[in-house]
Amino acid sequence: MYVHTMKIMRTGEGYCSMVLELAIVLSLFMVCAHATGNTTPPSPVPVTLPPEDLVRHFYKKHNTCANVEAFVRHQVSLFYEKDKRITAKFLRLIYSDCMPNGCDGSILLDGAKSEKTAAQNAGLDGFVYIDKIKTVLEDRCPRAAGGPSYPVLTGRRDGRDSKAEWVDLPSPSISWESALAYFTSKGLTALDLGTLLGAHTMGRTHCYNIMDRLYNYNNTGKPDPSMKKSMLKQLRKQCPSNGQSNYVLLNPKNPDYRFSNSYYQNVLQHQAVLGVDQQLLFGGDTIQVVQELAGSIQKFKQMFAFTVSRMGGLGVLTGDKGEIRLNCRVPNK
Repeated sequence: MYVHTMKIMRTGEGYCSMVLELAIVLSLFMVCAHATGNTTPPSPVPVTLPPEDLVRHFYKKHNTCANVEAFVRHQVSLFYEKDKRITAKFLRLIYSDCMPNGCDGSILLDGAKSEKTAAQNAGLDGFVYIDKIKTVLEDRCPRAAGGPSYPVLTGRRDGRDSKAEWVDLPSPSISWESALAYFTSKGLTALDLGTLLGAHTMGRTHCYNIMDRLYNYNNTGKPDPSMKKSMLKQLRKQCPSNGQSNYVLLNPKNPDYRFSNSYYQNVLQHQAVLGVDQQLLFGGDTIQVVQELAGSIQKFKQMFAFTVSRMGGLGVLTGDKGEIRLNCRVPNK
């Protein structure tokens, strides 16, 4: 996996937002190591970052907390052995954190009207894992912060607030044009869109997210004509008209939650589960992304690491903005 060379950030980093990214990248590594048997971290994706904002191996150099990565890796490996879905959970967490209001860890905050309570974030999971990792790091490296192995903009801090009204995550049934417009509004591209949706190579979704495709596409009273008939039959069995709360795999070809490019093969074969995934086939730029990544798992790994790092740089808080949260679930008093 091209996402594993450790980059340690300067003191003053937002602990909770960085713990979230560390957990994601190390769980991705666990998925790939589990699939290939290779536990040696390969070289990172080359990405240009502002040199003045990057301090490599800060804690080793200052002899304060040289084993941040080892502490987190151990916790993630324990979680992964019990729950192979943690990678999908963490990926959805960072998407839900970064896209609406920037990567500030605000998705982790509790509250009656916090981002967690927004309808689009129903079913978010993995918070207890983040809490555990944070507790372990705080015990071993008080007020220190580690960064993930894919390149991440540094100097970030944690947000103090979280509001459900900020959440503008789009419907999983939107067109490729609307999806691209949303990503463009965040400073991302068609390549980012096609690559980030590849996270749907693992995970699951509620049936209510695909009921329109199965039974009433665009209010026609008919199923989505772009879905292969055999796929339609299979999904209707799992999602009967009265089974909206049921779950289905986002990638039926990947029940073991491995990091696989079979997602893109599903799109090409009209077997995508979510409408927005199938829509990638109809955009001039997005279909090129699908075709390229369907043909190479190594290219997908490389591009996914690169694109997640780009998303991880959205709207970060720096300088005197935000805080270094002691408890990821509540602002400091």
